[in-house]
Amino acid sequence: MITELDKKTALILIDLQKGIVGFPLVHPVEDVLANAAKLVEAFRKAGQPIVLVNVNPSGAKWTTSRKDPAPASNFAFKEDWTEIVPEINAQPEDIYITKHTWGAFFETALEDELKKRGVTGIVIGGISTSIGVEGTARQASERGYNVTFALDAMTDMVATAHENSVKTIFPRMGETGVTEDIIGKL
Repeated sequence: MITELDKKTALILIDLQKGIVGFPLVHPVEDVLANAAKLVEAFRKAGQPIVLVNVNPSGAKWTTSRKDPAPASNFAFKEDWTEIVPEINAQPEDIYITKHTWGAFFETALEDELKKRGVTGIVIGGISTSIGVEGTARQASERGYNVTFALDAMTDMVATAHENSVKTIFPRMGETGVTEDIIGKL
């Protein structure tokens, strides 16, 4: 349940990019994008920062480490793979972060961008719940941000992974709710 949002709260949307929204997802991507777009509009109206994160794993060290099972090494990215989808209505004044790992704080300017705006809380959503959203939320929590999860603005490729994040992990890091509840607290 969402009790409040900090006076300076940033919306962070994870990997709502052309190369990822087409993956087979647990929830209809149209619904996730519609809720994310509502949040963007509300945060813009409230004058709060909007952070749009994409992922580009090309050349990242973790892609060459051993894993079980090994990922496909010949995956080819289309030219527009990292572009934020148009449904989000990205604007030049938004903060753009390209991450190379699961979490958006690791080796990026995200923390500096939030600090210079006095941000103490974040609302987070995106794809996928158990990877980019959870990875970024863990890093935000470790840094002392108040974290709010927009549950209807996120999805995953694995239903049990999504459910574990939502029911087990997220309540340990912050508050959970839906888009309308979050907008009501702005």
